[in-house]
Amino acid sequence: MRYAVFGTGIVGRTIAAKLAALGHQTVIGTRDVEATLARTQPDSMGNPPFTQWHASLPEVRLKTFADNLAGKVLIDIANPLDFSAGMPPTLNPVNTDSLGEQIQRAFPDAKVVKTLNTMNCEVMVDPSRVAGAHTVFVSGNDAEAKNQVTELLLSFGWPKARILDLGDITAARGTEMLLPVWLRLWGALGHADFNFHIAGT
Repeated sequence: MRYAVFGTGIVGRTIAAKLAALGHQTVIGTRDVEATLARTQPDSMGNPPFTQWHASLPEVRLKTFADNLAGKVLIDIANPLDFSAGMPPTLNPVNTDSLGEQIQRAFPDAKVVKTLNTMNCEVMVDPSRVAGAHTVFVSGNDAEAKNQVTELLLSFGWPKARILDLGDITAARGTEMLLPVWLRLWGALGHADFNFHIAGT
């Protein structure tokens, strides 16, 4: 299949690398291709410049963000973290809206599915990094789109029993609000190889 990943940061790189490893035709998007390729310094998180990462994955093409999203499945793995007041970040929007819903309104003909936003990017593509059972959430308005995303999650190694459908895209409000808890856990544990486990009968 063909996938376009928006963003050349560590999350975008991790997702793109996994998709390419699974044999998918993968493009990674950036605002300015020339500027991205010209950077020689680590990014703000200390990750190596894109060109260094890309040298090991030349099959992943670099393109601009321009795309026609009508009728396509758009997987939203982002969180609306607001760093304007420093650390820890707050959420904006929150409570009565979500980033997932904003994306769906901005692209009404796309099929937005919110998932993978409650964990570190390495766990997203390799759930075995966390011992035992743990959960990935899925939400969106289109049932078939959620089925397609579930198939992708299965290919990433997520057991079907650990993929939890929370309903329509408004459920993104809840999963995005897990991020302040996630950030506190990260600080307390000192690492990011953890996830939420929803147990029930």
